Amino acid sequence: MALVPYVENPLPALSKLHNSSAQFRFANHDLCLVQDWKNLGVAAVVWDAAVVMCMYMELGKVELKGKKVIELGAGTGLVGIVAAILGAQVTITDRLPALDLLSANVKSNLPADSPGSASVSELSWGEDLDRYPAGGFDLILGADIVYLEDTFRLLLRTLDHLSSGRTAVLLACKIRYERDTNFLGMLEKTFTIEQVHYDQQRDIHIYKAQKLRREDL
Repeated sequence: MALVPYVENPLPALSKLHNSSAQFRFANHDLCLVQDWKNLGVAAVVWDAAVVMCMYMELGKVELKGKKVIELGAGTGLVGIVAAILGAQVTITDRLPALDLLSANVKSNLPADSPGSASVSELSWGEDLDRYPAGGFDLILGADIVYLEDTFRLLLRTLDHLSSGRTAVLLACKIRYERDTNFLGMLEKTFTIEQVHYDQQRDIHIYKAQKLRREDL
């Protein structure tokens, strides 16, 4: 969600983030995502959590065909694009400064014969939520969106608005700091949470959350 420009980082592990593009193959489609770390920072590069989320979806671990899906903090749009290729009707969202890059990636990577569809829309967490139907989505996707403590309450408010009791929330996360675990504790007050996947090589967890019934709160 956050747009934080960074200076060049000399660490080899981060060098791929400074490339102008990133290539992937998911669901029998070759994808090329434009990246722009210099100008848009973390919102404009593909993080490992997005890759692991796509791998999880590609394995058929979640039903996507015909489902109404929204992606939060989409960045380059990889997760939403793959969800659409797998048959979902996806609303891919991020903050306004990221939308041009996001829209270009969706337009250039979503095949014309895709069984699903994708649209790009502005969403700043906690703001103007009435633009989106309350509880109107089957699935909410978020890849590496849990990292800024100042956004946690806004993210929780957004998840609460978009979810109904039938909505599944999938969050792909790298647990870097205690605050990341704290977010899960905050979420657990109004959602059930279970870890459904762990990628040991990339140290990425995928959590599934579902809104608690009012009588269970």
